[in-house]
Amino acid sequence: MPKRTKSTSKSPTAKKRKQVRVWADGCYDMVHYGHANSLRQGKALGDYLVVGVHSDEDIAKNKGPPVYTEQERYRIIRAIKWVDEVVEGSPYLPTPENTLDRHNCDFCIHGADISTTPDGVDTYGAQKAAGRYREIERTQGVSTTDLVGRMLLLTRGHHSKEEDIGKIDANRVAEIGQGPCARSPYTGVTHFSTSHRIQQFSNGKMPAPGDKVVYTAGAFDLCHIGHVDFLEKAREQGDFLVVGLLSDAVVNRYKGSNHPIMNLQERVLSVLALKYVSEVVIGAPYSVTNELLDYFKVDVVVHGDSEVFVDEVRGLSS
Repeated sequence: MPKRTKSTSKSPTAKKRKQVRVWADGCYDMVHYGHANSLRQGKALGDYLVVGVHSDEDIAKNKGPPVYTEQERYRIIRAIKWVDEVVEGSPYLPTPENTLDRHNCDFCIHGADISTTPDGVDTYGAQKAAGRYREIERTQGVSTTDLVGRMLLLTRGHHSKEEDIGKIDANRVAEIGQGPCARSPYTGVTHFSTSHRIQQFSNGKMPAPGDKVVYTAGAFDLCHIGHVDFLEKAREQGDFLVVGLLSDAVVNRYKGSNHPIMNLQERVLSVLALKYVSEVVIGAPYSVTNELLDYFKVDVVVHGDSEVFVDEVRGLSS
């Protein structure tokens, strides 16, 4: 009788691990790093993140008119690096049937804050009852309401002092820096101190040999559709996009009033969440310096059509 040998090839019927699909939904008005952090947490719980964004009509009926239009909100959410798919005009009152089942998702996510319908019913009650709900940590200290309040009250208490630039929360920056579109798998973050000494702020790979490096800088306050479009076009100019974030004091010096509305750390986190950005420079100089260009081996410097002021520190136009 011939000897039987054990086959080492995989059976054609062997099952592959099922892709875990996660659902998130919301208004996502005046998109900020708190929104991005919730989506980061959602993606970490699965393999594929589907994000439903409510329409202007539904938001106006339930909460009042949004600040950003639905098209702006759809576009910005698509630009966040953890998002795989956006569902436009998703139901304001989600059910397992009209969201999870329709889009083949395993479960939904939401923050620890309680969300209720106009009738006072838990919005995600049915999902919880079905075991298809996961709670994520809510990002403290930021909300759309808070940002609107800063604008209306003209407060400056949220600004960071120049000497505090080096005290930015490394753990939070590192968390936001992680993502499927980043390298290493981190988006790099460099701390450019007031003495212009470049220090590595968190783990991140430098451009690969042959990469065309693009540099741009600005306030990037209150992430909006203009920022997203600009950074996408800037990235198209090369392979590795370095974005310099100006300090709160520098932004306020040129823009006045209570600008920036978001402090330096908040602006850093918001920019880090965008999939076009490869590296962030914290507290970048207003004028582009030779030191910075040499350090990053910058090939192209990109600037928008916004007004350029004389650098009061260096006496130069940036």
